[in-house]
Amino acid sequence: MVEQSLWMQKVAADPGHSQWYIERFREMARAGQDLGGEARFVDALASRGARILDAGCGPGRVAGQLAAAGHDVVGVDVDPELIEAAGQDHPGPRYLVADLAELDLPARGVAEPFDVIVSAGNVMTFVAPSTRVEVLRRLRAHCADDGRTVIGFGADRDYEFGQFLEDAATAGFATDLLLGTWDLKPFTDDSDFLVAVLRPGQREA
Repeated sequence: MVEQSLWMQKVAADPGHSQWYIERFREMARAGQDLGGEARFVDALASRGARILDAGCGPGRVAGQLAAAGHDVVGVDVDPELIEAAGQDHPGPRYLVADLAELDLPARGVAEPFDVIVSAGNVMTFVAPSTRVEVLRRLRAHCADDGRTVIGFGADRDYEFGQFLEDAATAGFATDLLLGTWDLKPFTDDSDFLVAVLRPGQREA
């Protein structure tokens, strides 16, 4: 067993946390807020009809938009409540409950690697710190050799950007591009957000 994710620790401490999160995004959608930035970014990166993994898909907003754009999408999240909401609110992808630190989709009947993997919504800051490198290794293992993995999260969440990039290299990723936002603003030393576009590289010994 791996250390429980920080997200599920929150849920254990507050059983209403998942439903609050689900309703938060439902309300934002009803208010007409733009919730599609990550999906537009990934859609632009992907070829038509790409195989895409939404790692930490939450209630499905990114996965659902990518499926609507014609991609073959699998969404994975550790929280069963979020996966249930994803299926209700954003049908189309295949949704599975799984901890990213133990991700093994071939064992679940999803054998082919993915052209693009996306992990948005600060997912990497909600995994257990002791599992960060293993999560990245698992993502690397599910990424096609010519694929890309896109990970975005904010600063001040107890995961320094430099440490993340070191962990990604340890897990076998090389860095293609660093951005400061999902709408393509440059990444600088004082950026408060990171969008990292990674590709499979050499795994460290």
